[in-house]
Amino acid sequence: MKLEELIKNIVNDDQIHARFLNTLSLQENIGARKISANELPETSTYMVLKHAAEEHRHAFYLKKQIGKLSSSACPTYEPDYLLAPYSSKYYLNKLDVATSRYLMEQLGLKGAKLKFGAYLLVTYAIEVRADEIYPIYQDVLNSAGSKVSVRSIILEEQGHLEEMTAQLKSFSPDWEFHAGNIVSIEKDLYQNWINDLAIAIQQEHQVS
Repeated sequence: MKLEELIKNIVNDDQIHARFLNTLSLQENIGARKISANELPETSTYMVLKHAAEEHRHAFYLKKQIGKLSSSACPTYEPDYLLAPYSSKYYLNKLDVATSRYLMEQLGLKGAKLKFGAYLLVTYAIEVRADEIYPIYQDVLNSAGSKVSVRSIILEEQGHLEEMTAQLKSFSPDWEFHAGNIVSIEKDLYQNWINDLAIAIQQEHQVS
C-alpha cells in the first residue's frame, strides 16, 4: 500500500488516527531518549542538545494533537494505544544496531567515535524518511480538513537534515557512500513497518 493511501485510511478514522499520532509520538520520544542516552556530558554540543530537545518537543506536540481527535484517547504508550506496536517500537533500535555494526565492520570505529558516527548516520536516515512522511501526512490532513497539523515538525526536521549533512561532511570524505548504505538498511525496516501498519489498520476495520 502506498504511503498516501495508507495515511488517508488512517486520517479517515479518528480512533486509528489517534493511535497513529501516539505511535509517531512514541518514535520521536525514543529518538530523543537515544540521543540523551548516547551523549557524553563532557563533549555535548549545542547541536546535540538542540536536537534532543526538539525531538522531545515533537513527541509532546504529537501527543497534544491527539486531543483534537479525542480527549481521552491514548493516555500512554502501552501496546493497545499504538499501531503495529512491536515494529513501531523497535524500528529505530534495529536501525541503530545495524548502523553500529556497519561502522565497526567497515570503519573500525569503537567507543565515543562509534556512538557519534551512529548518531549522525541514523539521524540522517531518519530525517530523510521524515522529510517524506510528514509532508505527505500534512497534505492528507489539509485535504481532509483536519484540525491536526504537523507543519512545525516539518520545518524542524528539515533543519535537522541540513545539520546532519553538514556534520557528516566533517565525519568522513566518503559520507555519501556510507549514508547511502544506511539509508538502504532503513528502507527495508521502513517497508516492514509500513506493511505492519497496513495489516493493523485492516484488522481494525474488520473488528469494527
